[in-house]
Amino acid sequence: MLIRILLNSLMGLIASTTMALAVAEGTYVEGTHYEVIDIPVETGLEAELPRKVEVVEVFSYMCVHCYSFDPLLERWEQDKSEQAVFNRLPAVFSSDWALMAQAFYTAEILGVTEQMHEPLFAAIHTQPKNLRDEDIMAALFEDNAGISTEEFGKSYNSFFVRSRVMQAQAKGRAYGITGVPMMIVNGKYRVGARMAGSNQGMLDVVDFLVQRELAAE
Repeated sequence: MLIRILLNSLMGLIASTTMALAVAEGTYVEGTHYEVIDIPVETGLEAELPRKVEVVEVFSYMCVHCYSFDPLLERWEQDKSEQAVFNRLPAVFSSDWALMAQAFYTAEILGVTEQMHEPLFAAIHTQPKNLRDEDIMAALFEDNAGISTEEFGKSYNSFFVRSRVMQAQAKGRAYGITGVPMMIVNGKYRVGARMAGSNQGMLDVVDFLVQRELAAE
C-alpha cells in the first residue's frame, strides 16, 4: 500500500512538472489549457491571403470579470500578430445580457464602438445606471458619443440590431460558451482563464494557438 501511495505521488509530481515545463516553453495541451470546439465555426477568413486567424472575445458588459480583463486585452490587441483579426462577440445568457448586446451592436452600426466601450462597462460596474431604461441608455450614447436620442432609438430598435443579437446568441451556442470572458481562436479552439491559469495565461494560450494556426498548411 505504501509503495502504491509513493508511486501515485511520484506520478503526480512528474505530471505537474511536465505541465509546468510545457507552459514555460510556451507549449500548451489540449484538454488542459484549451478545448477544441466539436464543430468548427467558419470565420469568413478562410480564403484570405496572406493568411489570417480570427480571435474572438466572447464577453458581456454585465460581466465583472470581463470588465477586469478588458485593460489587459486592450494591451494584447495593440501587440498582437498582424495576421490575427480581433473581434468581440457579446454573450446572451439572459434578457439583461441581450440588452447589452443590443447596445453593443447599436454602437457598432452607428460607428461609435470605441467611444461607447468604456462608458458601457462603467455604467454597469463603476457608475451604475439602470440601462433597462431606454432613455437612460440613449442619454449615455448622447453624452459619450454625441448620438441624438432620435438617431439612437432608430438603431437600437432596428431589425438589423435585433437580428445581430439573435445571431450572437446562436454563435455563442456554436462556440459552446457557458461563461465569459472566453477567447475563441479561428473558430476551432475555446480558451478560458480557468484552464489557462489566469487572464494573462489565457492570452498566452491564444498567442500559441494563433501561431500554430498560421504554421499549419
